[in-house]
Amino acid sequence: MRKAKNIFDNIDGLSILLYSFLVLFGIINIYASQYNDDSTFMLDLSSRYGKQIFFSGISFFVGFIILIIDWKFFYSMTYIFYSLTILLLIGVLFQGAITGGASSWFELGLFKFQPSEFAKFITALALAKYYNNINSKSISFRDRLKVYAIIIIPFLLIILQNDLGTAIVFSAFILVLYREGLSGNILIFGLIIATLFALTLLIEKTILISIISSIVLIVIIIYKKTKKNIFALLTIFTLIVSFIFSVDYIFNNVLAPHQRARVNIYLGIDIDPHGAGYNLIQSKIAIGSGGVTGKGYLNGTQTRFDFVPEQSTDFIFCTIGEEWGFLGSVIFISSFIGLLLRLLFLAERQRSNFSRIYGYSVATILFLHFFINIGMTIGLMPTIGIPLPFISYGGSSLMGFTVLVFIFLNLDSYRLQILR
Repeated sequence: MRKAKNIFDNIDGLSILLYSFLVLFGIINIYASQYNDDSTFMLDLSSRYGKQIFFSGISFFVGFIILIIDWKFFYSMTYIFYSLTILLLIGVLFQGAITGGASSWFELGLFKFQPSEFAKFITALALAKYYNNINSKSISFRDRLKVYAIIIIPFLLIILQNDLGTAIVFSAFILVLYREGLSGNILIFGLIIATLFALTLLIEKTILISIISSIVLIVIIIYKKTKKNIFALLTIFTLIVSFIFSVDYIFNNVLAPHQRARVNIYLGIDIDPHGAGYNLIQSKIAIGSGGVTGKGYLNGTQTRFDFVPEQSTDFIFCTIGEEWGFLGSVIFISSFIGLLLRLLFLAERQRSNFSRIYGYSVATILFLHFFINIGMTIGLMPTIGIPLPFISYGGSSLMGFTVLVFIFLNLDSYRLQILR
């Protein structure tokens, strides 16, 4: 524990202020998303908004406790926490309750607990600690494999839970590794794979392969590649063709039916306005109907009459767009981006690898959630079921994001003492 007189020394007040605003804004929008003529008092624990207030109170309390704990506790307990999290992720595969098609929840009476929400910050701690214990300027191949294993193990366990949305968040760590010297070729490779996957679903395989063959041939003719380089190009071409022919298997056997439907809607292959495409259509209507200034708090017709399913969770941004309008949405987005920029600023001023890497992990995880969630409500991203941090309903989600942020604020307050 810190000394009593130093409890709030060096703790970043701006980050806490932005966090508090977002949590409060989340509560009032969850209330709006559930509001109707029969709505009860906001503290009714049988309602989602009542539970969210309860979750928020616990989260603030947990955040306070985290701030008064000595940073060495988190550092020393990291691998123990990581091991326990892996056990929970395995356990939920056998004993988890199925919600929204994903077996990722433990039921605790009236409440549910989702281990994958806590796996995010614990994986971030494990990654930061491991990087801190090696020479980041000359990382061996074995060290790289261990770094990737730290990320991939929880990722695969969450994939097995059929929770693709949460699993995708773990790709945020690629951006952290890029900051720490990972080759940009990995990012390019990921973009190429994603593009090829989409193109294979949109274009006939023979046509796509012909186009790629033409590009490879043109490159060979124009640049007059040596035999060695030509062999490398042909090897890459062979791998690309192999991947193209594997897309159908991945799409039909790895993705769940509802995920396949959402990808088809996103790519424009299907429309299905009364099925898989219903959420997106209603989401766009709700956000667009808000106009510049919105319809007013508790006056959103799309919101009040439940036209958008899951409006208090994955599609909470619809409530913001409809009732607060473009201006309210800009204020919210600006506040969230302000928090992200502040966290990046704090991360960059850290003296230790541990604190810096963890700080970048926090910022990238929050950014990916923010980008994907808002993107899917306006049709820029496929609907994959991912909460909007601090805003969407959910105790595990709010608690996980709170712990994620407040551990970093704790580390930042010790930045003059943590030198390695």
